Amino acid sequence: MLSSLFPSAFFFLCFFACSPLSLFLSDASAGVTHSLPTLSFEQGYTQLFGDGNLMLLRDGKRVHISLDERTGAGFASQDLYLHGFFSASIKLPSDYAAGVVVAFYMSNGDVYAKTHDELDFEFLGNIRGREWRVQTNVYGNGSTAVGREERYDLWFDPTEDFHQYSIIWNHERIIFSIDNIPIREIVRTGAIGGCFPSKPMTLYATIWDGSTWATSGGRYKVNYKYAPYVAEFEDLIIGGCAVNPMDHSSDCEKPDTAISDSLTMSLEQQALMDRFRRRHMTYYYCYDRDRYPIPPPECNADQIEARLFYGRDGVKLGDHRGRRRRGQNKHSRVTQADAAF
Repeated sequence: MLSSLFPSAFFFLCFFACSPLSLFLSDASAGVTHSLPTLSFEQGYTQLFGDGNLMLLRDGKRVHISLDERTGAGFASQDLYLHGFFSASIKLPSDYAAGVVVAFYMSNGDVYAKTHDELDFEFLGNIRGREWRVQTNVYGNGSTAVGREERYDLWFDPTEDFHQYSIIWNHERIIFSIDNIPIREIVRTGAIGGCFPSKPMTLYATIWDGSTWATSGGRYKVNYKYAPYVAEFEDLIIGGCAVNPMDHSSDCEKPDTAISDSLTMSLEQQALMDRFRRRHMTYYYCYDRDRYPIPPPECNADQIEARLFYGRDGVKLGDHRGRRRRGQNKHSRVTQADAAF
């Protein structure tokens, strides 16, 4: 659909000049940062499934999706996009949430069944007293035989307040970030080759039952005694280049795409990402020697770190941070200056 090509092109232009993404630029090219315009549900999205398990509030600026015994729920962007900045502020279900999966992701599996691309934020629920975990993953050109999962714990309670989760995707790199702090970067290199996502994708948000795998490998299941499980979304941002699903044509100008492709992280942002990964990454596919005796070609793994701090299964040894009890951190919104990494 091309119904939102004009507003999407506007967001795409504003994206370069005034978005939080300027935080990722070098000091020489970074501009003044402002918030991108947010879309109401009617402006940019459509319900995917879930009947009455999707609820709109604040004139469509906030979306609740819920999981109960009948079904989960989900919504999707009205258009496909090739590159851009995609973001939502999300508040996750509290209390017992084992087996519950909330996902914020991009995919084109409905268009390219055998060669699909995908960029994932997956939030994995837990038993009472244990924290939610966040997982990112990347697929390109149908490369589902190689899972590129990374898993992290968080420095805040994601059930107490909204936090911003963002995906930056351009021709050269992909950056996942939380509250404007980058947590993962995938650079297009010869090693990753065709496994780098390169085709237009739709943006999705879903909640569903992942009892078979999500919590401790499926040991703990969804307990519907605590249903409905409600995930809340607001500040929905699409700063991307909408394309025609039939012929993949677009109204976006080539010079704008060139600007997108030139974006890189500043040294400060790189340092923040490195610090986050040292302290919060709990699983790294490149260190999973049981799964990949020969690591995927893009892995440039630190073998000393792998053997000192990670098991053969890629899981970090021990619990590098004590479990935070619910309510201990009352100030869950943090800045880059004082983030408790």
